[in-house]
Amino acid sequence: MSQVSPRVVIGMDPHKRSVTIEVMDGDEHVLGGGRFATDAAGYRLMLDSVRAWPDRVWAIEGCNGIGRHIAHRLIADGEEVVDVPPKLSARARVFATGQGRKTDATDAHSVALVGTRMTGLRPVVADDQLEVLRLLVDRRRSLGEEHTRKVSQLHALLLELIPGGAKVFLSAAQARKLLASVRPRDVVGKTRKRVAMELVVDLEKIYARTKAADKELTELVKATGTRLLDLRGIGPSGAARLLAEVGDITRFPDRGHFASWTGTAPIDASSGDHVRHRLSRGGNRQINRVLHIMAVVQLRNPTEGRAYFDRKKATGKTSMEAMRC
Repeated sequence: MSQVSPRVVIGMDPHKRSVTIEVMDGDEHVLGGGRFATDAAGYRLMLDSVRAWPDRVWAIEGCNGIGRHIAHRLIADGEEVVDVPPKLSARARVFATGQGRKTDATDAHSVALVGTRMTGLRPVVADDQLEVLRLLVDRRRSLGEEHTRKVSQLHALLLELIPGGAKVFLSAAQARKLLASVRPRDVVGKTRKRVAMELVVDLEKIYARTKAADKELTELVKATGTRLLDLRGIGPSGAARLLAEVGDITRFPDRGHFASWTGTAPIDASSGDHVRHRLSRGGNRQINRVLHIMAVVQLRNPTEGRAYFDRKKATGKTSMEAMRC
């Protein structure tokens, strides 16, 4: 009679060009491991090295970050993958070694320990719709960052060309009109004007790409059936970011877990009879940014958020405390 191999956890410390793995059984015995390249040949060697354990699950650190590329390759090949948050593996590393020394091998061991001991780790699944949203919203954000950078450069040049410079919120059309009124006579001034005009042209192209990106994101978000766009302060980029980052909302047992994951839940900092809470600096900062923008927009308009803020202020909370609520 053939012996059935036990279920094992394969902990992985991923990098761009290489991964380090460790195979661990349910009793935390190390059965194998190694370091492999992430190219096609290295990937095949890695799979060949774990063929002896057909009942396996891959525990990969940072599947929303550096581990994304290898996690999705494994999923495409029918492998079972769970995501190990870096914070959990860091804690396991400290308690496992006593020193917290960080090498690829110790990282893989820590990830394997978390995968063996912890229940409820998030399974990584392939969702083409959410993956498309993630790609497009990342591109939309890069367009916004590029716009901010070029506007800053344009302001610096206009300050040299026009006494007092231009107003803070400046569009490409307004900048073009200002430059048309400038007639520099020296070679330095003419060069500044030429570079400024090139920036204006770049901004016009960015506006066009941004408009097209917003339109595409809006259509894709609506196609998911979500009602996020009905909320005041949530635009197509914010809705797409929420959908892409959250994924399966049912993985959060309650609203408190979701608030902790987003970094919006305050941290208890009480001492003795003094009861206070402080702002959380942890959590998913991209989602935290979306929710912060939503709160700011709601405070500027007569919304339920504004009414809630006023009620909190009436109970004695400061503006910042009411904002966090």
